[in-house]
Amino acid sequence: MRLDEYIEDLEPDEEAERRRLAREKSYAVTDYLEDFERRFDDALSGDALVGSTAPSIFVGRSAYPDVPVGLLSPVGDEDSAADYVTDGAWYRQGYGIDDVLQRRTGLLNANKRANVDAPSVASRLAPSVHDVWEGFVGVQREVAIADRPVDLEIGLDDAPDLGLDAGTDVATPRGPRARARNADLTENPHVPRAVEKTLEDDDWQAQGAMTYLYRRGFDVYEINSILSAGALGRAENRRLVPTRWSITAVDDAVGKYLRGRIRNAPSVDEVQVWMNEYVGNRYWVILAPGTWEFELVEMKAPGSIWNPDPRDDVWLASASEGFEGRTGYVEETAGAYYAARLGVLEHLESIGRQAKCLVLREVSDDYWAPVGVWQVRESVRNAFDGECGEAETFHDAVAGVAEHLPVSLQRLRRKSELAAGLQANLSAFAGRDG
Repeated sequence: MRLDEYIEDLEPDEEAERRRLAREKSYAVTDYLEDFERRFDDALSGDALVGSTAPSIFVGRSAYPDVPVGLLSPVGDEDSAADYVTDGAWYRQGYGIDDVLQRRTGLLNANKRANVDAPSVASRLAPSVHDVWEGFVGVQREVAIADRPVDLEIGLDDAPDLGLDAGTDVATPRGPRARARNADLTENPHVPRAVEKTLEDDDWQAQGAMTYLYRRGFDVYEINSILSAGALGRAENRRLVPTRWSITAVDDAVGKYLRGRIRNAPSVDEVQVWMNEYVGNRYWVILAPGTWEFELVEMKAPGSIWNPDPRDDVWLASASEGFEGRTGYVEETAGAYYAARLGVLEHLESIGRQAKCLVLREVSDDYWAPVGVWQVRESVRNAFDGECGEAETFHDAVAGVAEHLPVSLQRLRRKSELAAGLQANLSAFAGRDG
């Protein structure tokens, strides 16, 4: 399909209606927290949370290396515990921002402090994380490696703090928190054989263990939890990994594996443009013939969560890599870079091709609260469904898409290395100022 026809077809009535609904920002989260408090009181027996079910874990990064480690469990909705796990199902079910916030505020984070290398900050003579299968850290690890939510009982030291942590563009928001005294399993968790294999091999580097699990059908969400609990890597190197760091580490490790898989693959043979839109974010993905190159350019509108002043200009950030990849961490676009790159590489590996790729992310003021980098990953992953637009050249594709961006082609070229590498001509500088 020609690019102009493809873009024209992106504007059906249902798309306009979806954007209208997205603008109706929900403030039901406060009511949901009040409902949580009532359910928490009902579930509390003395100072223990009885009959709890933990689908996931959390490792913080404050005061590193003595970090908060937490068990995340829904209160009063244990039968639906799996629905509270952050993964691609949230995208497939069409969760909006308010849906995500309600699920995250419905999870109690029962936590205590632990050293990333040892289960107790009180004694450096305690076993290393590699050896710990008892106590709070041991229970947390059992939850992380299990393939389904785990039933347990949690002893608490105080009532929950109902404040909402808004999260970041990498990590999802977090809801109520309470200091935990202890945690005990009330069932034997089921651990997949592939995970047991990575645990048993004390000499397996984390990179290899992560790609092994990915090749056996584990998604990055599951691998992230296992890495965060200190259950991957050589025995002497295993430690608790803050959740925010482990998310990006897994995206990067799996991305490098996939990049190696397409290294000698033939190039795509035409210029393609794909688009997807979700929770106030729009993604344009341009693939062009050539060896692997990748760039993410982010455009954040005034009034959006990361550019809150409505009087400001559109905020731009970018990061890129060539055929050999990067040697340093991406600062400007952070976790979004690795999540978007993963989605592109998964598509290219699935079709056995490589390409030059430019991803353009528009963040509108409909993105009124951050929900985590998973929405970047899933939006790019699912951008390749259906038809794409086709252009004669990479220049034509960028110029055609630029007509629908909140910045001019000239400003985009000043920020984007791939766009700036286009052969300049007078028409490339025509259009709106900005």
